[in-house]
Amino acid sequence: MVSVFEWMSKRASRTARLFAVLMAVAGPAAVTAVDAGTAAAGQYQVDACRLPSGESAPADGWTPSVTGANAVAEDTCSKPGGALIAGLKAGPRNAGSTVARWVFAVPGGETLAGATLWLAGDTDGGWALNSTYDFFLAGPSETDLFDECASRFECAGVGDIDWPLSSENRVVVPTANLGTNLFVRVSCSGPPGNPCAEGKSDANGYAAVAYLYAADLTLEQSAGPTASNVSGELASAQTLSGTSRVTFSASDPGSGVYEAVFSVDGQVVQSTVVDEDGGRCRNVGQTTDGLPAFVYVQPCPASVSADVGFDTTRVSNGEHHVVVSVVDAAGNAATVLSRNVTIDNPPGAGGPGGAGAPNGTNASSRATLTAGWKGARGERATSAYGRARTIVGRLTGVGGAPIEGARIEVLARPDYAGARAAAMASPLTGADGRFSLSVPGGVSSRSLRLQYSDELGSPPVATRTLTLSVRAGVALAVAPRTASVGSSIHFSGRLRGGPIPAGGKLLVLEARSPGSPWLEFDVIRSDSRGRFHASYRFKFPGPAEYQFRVLCEAEADYPFATGASNVVGVFEG
Repeated sequence: MVSVFEWMSKRASRTARLFAVLMAVAGPAAVTAVDAGTAAAGQYQVDACRLPSGESAPADGWTPSVTGANAVAEDTCSKPGGALIAGLKAGPRNAGSTVARWVFAVPGGETLAGATLWLAGDTDGGWALNSTYDFFLAGPSETDLFDECASRFECAGVGDIDWPLSSENRVVVPTANLGTNLFVRVSCSGPPGNPCAEGKSDANGYAAVAYLYAADLTLEQSAGPTASNVSGELASAQTLSGTSRVTFSASDPGSGVYEAVFSVDGQVVQSTVVDEDGGRCRNVGQTTDGLPAFVYVQPCPASVSADVGFDTTRVSNGEHHVVVSVVDAAGNAATVLSRNVTIDNPPGAGGPGGAGAPNGTNASSRATLTAGWKGARGERATSAYGRARTIVGRLTGVGGAPIEGARIEVLARPDYAGARAAAMASPLTGADGRFSLSVPGGVSSRSLRLQYSDELGSPPVATRTLTLSVRAGVALAVAPRTASVGSSIHFSGRLRGGPIPAGGKLLVLEARSPGSPWLEFDVIRSDSRGRFHASYRFKFPGPAEYQFRVLCEAEADYPFATGASNVVGVFEG
């Protein structure tokens, strides 16, 4: 008879990794070249079951299935503290006969580029001689495990059931396990036919259960939208004023048609959602990487007939080059029109938005502009990659009188040679003259120049410059997570920010025993898209526990401060 130890020897559990011991020496790694490809794919985030704020959300894209008696796959996401529940109620059964699972399937033509899950569960049913209650996460196939809790390996449970979005429940899916599917599976495992343990369960009657409280999924789409049948004043008239309209038809094969984006002389001045589709195609925000977030895997309409107005009072009078693009939810764009036009609005046209009009109530050429980073002192802030930061400030006139309804222009210049400043969204001051501006978490190190003009379109009369230093973001996956002398483990991952130097970015592979200083053991280079691969063969017998990370050091042609990847543990038996 095959024992449960033999049957599960190739499966790496979260608990088993805690029993490993120290490593002191690491050997050389070999780099494998990767073809970077040429097409840049767009990305968007889908929040399932719960938003980062804790609000409930649909579980679009997730499908339940059960096999055998007393298996449960239930969606309670709409309830307070709800989750996607996969569980086995207590009762007699044999190994392999009863399974509860939830499966996420990526839409056709797209891939899963990143995923973070919040999950907790228990295996209170225990274990028998050749069987054990367990639950695991897998992807892209059900046999590609990356996290597991098995009663037989002293894991009675993981996570915090009372706090769904607790850091204890957070699981980042390794790069190697991304692709087309994710699996949450609960079962009694072991060689088929062996009886499972009986008589024990948790307070809810489950012998084993997993609660998936939330999933933040980043989907990647290569094919973009198309546009046709373009007409309207903006497409044909030479001189424009007021609101000028453009009509067009657009379609998209993946995430759907999202926005019409208007750029003037290379700067975005207006973005308009084409069709919110009853609220489905609405960015729920709350992301830390700057990506739009939705609660449906195909959030926006596959095809639309658009009629969108452009407010020409947003720009100064004179000749300008106008580009209108249609953008899908993943950020892929297609040009609707690109042409030179003349803007001719009378002074003050369009109210506070008109060029030459006073910029705010109590507008003053002697204004004082103050600004700084929320939660930091001084003009400089340092941040981890993916963390959004907020600028707060105030605009006052003579004697400290607040200037209300004023537009603050913001120009951001990334911190690398040759980078050009680009306009960000312009915040408006409130009744007390205060304003705030969110800087997305996916940006690089940069300087931000804030400026106020007392008349729209005129030179600034007050400025303030802030600096943001962002530590490099690196995602690392290691497979397998268990090894033996003579066998190899493989590193893979990617830099999470750009632009990446054309020749790739140098990266340092480091290792240590837990609690010891990091030791450099090799230097590798990413490809031009920031992806990297390497391998290491174990030369010394275990048992030992290894910790690995990738260090990305600051360089002039990469606009980030020094940063390190997540730490990955490997057990050598």
